[in-house]
Amino acid sequence: MARPSRLYLIAYNSLQSLGWSLALFRLLACLAPPVSLHPAYALAGDLICFLQTCAVLETVHAAVGLVPTSPFLAFLQWGGRTHFVLALLRQIPEIQGSPSVFITFMAWSISEVIRYSHYALTSLKVCPAWLTYLRYTAFIPLYPIGVGPGEMWTIYQALPFVKERDLYSAFFAKFSISYHSFLVGGLLCYPLLWLKLYLHVFKQRKSKLGKADRKKKRA
Repeated sequence: MARPSRLYLIAYNSLQSLGWSLALFRLLACLAPPVSLHPAYALAGDLICFLQTCAVLETVHAAVGLVPTSPFLAFLQWGGRTHFVLALLRQIPEIQGSPSVFITFMAWSISEVIRYSHYALTSLKVCPAWLTYLRYTAFIPLYPIGVGPGEMWTIYQALPFVKERDLYSAFFAKFSISYHSFLVGGLLCYPLLWLKLYLHVFKQRKSKLGKADRKKKRA
């Protein structure tokens, strides 16, 4: 009989996979004639905000040892994405129709459908080898696309609106900076933080795919 923790992880990852699959299906409607990338947020924004908020549980999973992941890295990824969708994108309607939002959401959705499906099927011990390979390979183009022309370009477009409205001024005044300055600094630091995550997944790729190759040789 499966342990409760395993059943919980199967349920969590399966639900996330279904949720991101629905988001991806909605985004694909943008590519139907006449092609328009502008409605991406209107079609999938609320669902993606919800799924990304729920992903805070992954930081908890790492912290309590349910999964062998660094809690810091889990929080870093969750915090960056959640800030992007809730604190920035959701608060500035003028940028929601940007093609960069479509690029971000598509990159996220494809990678998350693969990732959560892999986690769920691995927990069930029925994960096919091709999905494991895809899990540790698809990120190579998807991560840079999602970060560069996706997230960073969206944040850059938001800067004039943030400055004009002095967004979150009461909170950031406590730290003697503005949210606009925080974002500018974030854009400068973002590539370095992202690179840390990117290289971490490359290490995972070498470890996971290396194990799979060794098993094939023994067989």
